[in-house]
Amino acid sequence: MQADWLFRGPVRAVVRYGLVLMGSALLSVTSLAAEVTAEVEAQLRKSLGHPSVGLEVDSIEVSEVPGMYRVQLMQGPVVYATGDGAFFILGDMYSVGPAGFVNLGEQRRSEQRREAVAAVPMDNQIVFAAEGETRGHLTVFTDVSCFYCQKLHKEVPELNRRGVEVRYLAYPRQGLGSPGFRQLASAWCADDRQDTLTRLKNREDLKENVCPGNPIADQFALGQAVGVRGTPAIVLPNGDMIPGYRSADDLVEVLGLN
Repeated sequence: MQADWLFRGPVRAVVRYGLVLMGSALLSVTSLAAEVTAEVEAQLRKSLGHPSVGLEVDSIEVSEVPGMYRVQLMQGPVVYATGDGAFFILGDMYSVGPAGFVNLGEQRRSEQRREAVAAVPMDNQIVFAAEGETRGHLTVFTDVSCFYCQKLHKEVPELNRRGVEVRYLAYPRQGLGSPGFRQLASAWCADDRQDTLTRLKNREDLKENVCPGNPIADQFALGQAVGVRGTPAIVLPNGDMIPGYRSADDLVEVLGLN
């Protein structure tokens, strides 16, 4: 039995609303100078960790709100808990300032996503290099068969022409062992990865070439871990993610390269 109740709509809606109210009461966000004491960590792990129902604490950090701690649950969400573990809030926390609301939860996810994507070796990606000077880059979780992945791929030459490098990671939407998985593996296993990926996205019927040790399963797991729910999923250099198709003009503008 998993702790599915943590993810369900009504609870999530209530805590999100509560967090917005909490954010509006905070006129500024304090710096995270304090550290989690061993006593607090032990208490939070004891109070919030219930492996029998699928709850296990991964990490604990001091949050932006005095007296509250950011607790990452193993393979689960982040919650904000009191030091004694008697209360916790599920959802995103917002800070309020002159520029408006800042979603601290999404900001944190972007940082983690940026680090996770940056850790993928370049030789495990299919890279379409910029022409001339590289002015920016995009990382795209892609499938071969999805229409908007194919449409986005047609924008790659224009992105390259305008100095944007496009780095592809694999995300077979139908899961491991699916036809999409085997097609992606064939691209990653090819001698000419760029040409093979392009031909597959042009719906050419190519012979499958699934080599041992290909990175498709690892990249699929990475995509799930960083919040990919469909393709294409475009990750910006700062870790922000754009779901779905965008034109070359839009992406160049998002990158601030106009």
